[in-house]
Formats: sequence, C-alpha cells, structure tokens
Amino acid sequence: MIQLTATPVSALVDEPVHIRATGLIPFQMVSFQASLEDENGDMFYSQAHYRANEFGEVDLNHASSLGGDYMGVHPMGLFWSLKPEKLLTRLLKRDVMNRPFQVQVKLYDLELIVNNKVASAPKASLTLERWYVAPGVTRIKVREGRLRGALFLPPGEGLFPGVIDLFGGLGGLLEFRASLLASRGFASLALAYHNYEDLPPKPEVTDLEYFEEAANFLLRHPKVFGSGVGVVSVCQGVQIGLSMAIYLKQVTATVLINGTNFPFGIPQVYRGQIHQPLPHSAQLISTNALGLLELYRTFETTQVGASQYLFPIEEAQGQFLFIVGEGDKTINSKAHAEQAIGQLKRHGKNNWTLLSYPGAGHLIEPPYSPLCCASTTHDLRLHWGGEVIPHAAAQEHAWKEIQRFLRKHLIPDVTSQL
Repeated sequence: MIQLTATPVSALVDEPVHIRATGLIPFQMVSFQASLEDENGDMFYSQAHYRANEFGEVDLNHASSLGGDYMGVHPMGLFWSLKPEKLLTRLLKRDVMNRPFQVQVKLYDLELIVNNKVASAPKASLTLERWYVAPGVTRIKVREGRLRGALFLPPGEGLFPGVIDLFGGLGGLLEFRASLLASRGFASLALAYHNYEDLPPKPEVTDLEYFEEAANFLLRHPKVFGSGVGVVSVCQGVQIGLSMAIYLKQVTATVLINGTNFPFGIPQVYRGQIHQPLPHSAQLISTNALGLLELYRTFETTQVGASQYLFPIEEAQGQFLFIVGEGDKTINSKAHAEQAIGQLKRHGKNNWTLLSYPGAGHLIEPPYSPLCCASTTHDLRLHWGGEVIPHAAAQEHAWKEIQRFLRKHLIPDVTSQL
C-alpha cells in the first residue's frame, strides 16, 4: 500500500518537514506536487520527480530530485520552489494568529503525467499546516500615542529580548517576521510607519522621534529586558534602522537586510536636525527582457562625492549585522554595506558582521519561504532578483544568524547582573 507521510504535519514555517513515500514499486518514477492557496485565493505550485529505491521508498531527506522545479537533495524544496500561478504575485501572510497556510502534497505516477498535466488521481496525498506563530504567543495591538503596530510576546513570564521589526516601501503592517521572532523567544514589535490606519500613506519626512517612542515603549514593557532593544530591518526600513542605531542609545543591535547607508526618497528629521536624501539618477533605472524594472544602479553616479549624505555610522555604539543578497536587482546592497563597513573601519570600529550571499535576491525572508524574484508593488513591476536554490540556502542560514546575533547582544550577561 502506497503511503505518503510528513513529520511534523503541523509546524512553524521556519521548521523543516520530513516527507517520505513508501509502498512503491522498486525504482518506480514518481512526482511530488505541492500547492498552496494564499489569503487572496491565489495559487502557488511546485513539483519534483524522484526514483524510488530498491525498497520502493522515496525519502526526501536523502533522495535526489531528478527533475521538476529543482534538482538534487533538497528536503524542503517543495516549499521554497512554490511559484505563483498568477505572475508577479508575492506570497504574504497577513493573518498570522488565526490560521496557517495549508500546503497540499500529492504523489503521482510520473508515467501518467503528460505535458505537466496529471492523467489520473494521485497515489497518495496529505495536507500540511505551516504556522507563523507558536502556541502561547500573544498578540497585542499597539495604538499608544502616535505608535501603530502589533506587539508579540512569547509565552511565559520573561524577561525577553526586545526587537523592533521594520519593513520597507510596501507600507502597512506586516507581522509575519515579528510573530516568528516571538515564537523563538523575542518580544517583537511589528511597527507600521506609513500607509496604515491614520498614518500618512506617503509621508513627507521620516520622523526619527516616532521610532524613538517605539524603542522606549518596548523598553518600558515589564516582560522586556531593559538593557536595550534590537532592530530588524529590510529595504527602505534599513535607512531607518541605521539611523536608530546611530542616534538612539536604546538601540544596541541592528540587523540590516538589503538596504542603503544613506536616506533616499524623503528627508529624515530628528530633533530639528534634517538629513537630506541622496539624489538618484532616474536615467539609470533599467527594464530587463521581461519588462521588469531594475533599480539597483540608480545611485551609481550620485554617490560619487556624496559623503555629506551618508549616515555617520561610526557614531553608533551598538552592533551591526549586514545581510546582503548579491543577486539583488532593487538595491546595490552589497556595495552600500561594504561602504558602511569601510567607514567603520576607518574609525577603528569592529562592531559589524557581514553576511553576503551569492545568488540571493532582495526579499530575504524566513526559511523555506518561496523566492519572490518579481512582483507588482505600487503598480510597478519590480525585479527583486535571486536564484531559487541559493536564495533558499541564504534564507535558512541568515535566519539562524539573525537569532544568534540578537540573543548575543540583547540578553544581558548573567555575571553583569550579580
């Protein structure tokens, strides 16, 4: 009897799943196919083809895919190779608390698949639950003063390291990374700063005092270590995270994922001081063969001799973790990170770590998330970049390093408290 099993059937999205098929004919060729329907009703699909061993088994932890959406031994390949049925669609989890993504996995006889279409019913199937929040994590809506967001607290009495989670130009409130961080033991504040509730859709300036309020809010919480907060930021959020590390003594550990070392778009303001954005060269925006916009060269000419626009990163007292995808087609993030690190070195600083991933694109997300190499954002067809397999490896490695970095620099040393 053919059986398809997965362990565990229900898990957090950053946890691996062990998938096996048994009861097959020895050396039979089969196809595993996965599908997921997102909260908007959009479908995502993946497939991989395998040959059963002499015992009629396929164990994805050890077997090598011979074709489909990836090749080689990749136990979680069916998850990170999911592709949207509707082009330029990004997989985003909005409701992290109430329901998981459900991934349908089906097993077919490869000989009965013609032109990528199945000609018979699956030999076996199962449904996996992929959660963005662990049992016991609580979500508290934040609407205090100007602050808008959601605070996620791990189960237990605490104390927990506090983290502010910032996304980029998409705006609104994205909670999936904060909820996962809370599931891993961090008191995590998903912070909105534009295009959400009564926040302006397109602010004229970035007011750093808003983010200072967020840091103080988190530090006041009775379940949060009072020694300092961390920031996890990506894209446009990086310029804010970097400024917070420089100007706010409350920030002691900052993760910067694919961003710049200068403000762009709009000025930053902090207590009367104005930091003007670096001008960009619109003529350097390019369109690739697929009609997708690539923005990563837009600061090439204006950055020459533009030291007055760069953040004074050498003034920061905390620690930095730079994470860059070398295949990023939106921001030349490796060049900007290396420039910032060079600035630190010239001032005798060694408070930085750089993780640079060949083949990874702009949207480096939690492990096993599908690569989104392009999507429509604010009516723009943007090329984010990245290659499926190296991008997946980067996400898995970076997620572990982010947690290790934050724990190291946010949890007070026991001996210092004696």
